[in-house]
Amino acid sequence: MNVVLVVASALLVVALLLVVWFVATYNSLIRGRNAADNAWAQVDVQLKRRYDLVPNLIETVRGYAAHERATLDSVVAARAAAISAHGPAQQAQAEEMLSGALRGLIAVAEAYPQLRAGRNFADLQAELADTENRIAYARQYYNDAVLTYNNAVQTVPTALVAATTGFWQREFFQPAGVERGPVQVRF
Repeated sequence: MNVVLVVASALLVVALLLVVWFVATYNSLIRGRNAADNAWAQVDVQLKRRYDLVPNLIETVRGYAAHERATLDSVVAARAAAISAHGPAQQAQAEEMLSGALRGLIAVAEAYPQLRAGRNFADLQAELADTENRIAYARQYYNDAVLTYNNAVQTVPTALVAATTGFWQREFFQPAGVERGPVQVRF
């Protein structure tokens, strides 16, 4: 009778430890997923800052370069596409288009010395450079959070809990081609 009680107690302790481990692992996965979601929200905040800056930049250039309508329209279209993009892959593609359009806008501005010398344009240029730095940091932070989360989802024994409770890998924010560098702003 004593042996049965000891075995039952041992099994109960092991079962209790497994439940505690499962709950702790599940909670760590939740924290990782929330950290990745928060990091993506920070990318969105910085991208919105960029999107809000673009109309001011366009209006400033428009006053000097009214005949450059195609360039201005391409920036407006690229901004709209970037705002409506969802998920890291689609967002990266839209950001690449917007960066290219902004490079075209900056190239147009280079042809107008009065514009380059204007205080408003200089302030917008500095704001754009600061925003690009913030976006780069937010992207890095997001990718770091996704790396930590994906490592948890893929490594044993956490992967066992992740697979049974619906946790899946996240996409990294990986801009393609030219977008891998900052927007070149030269005057």
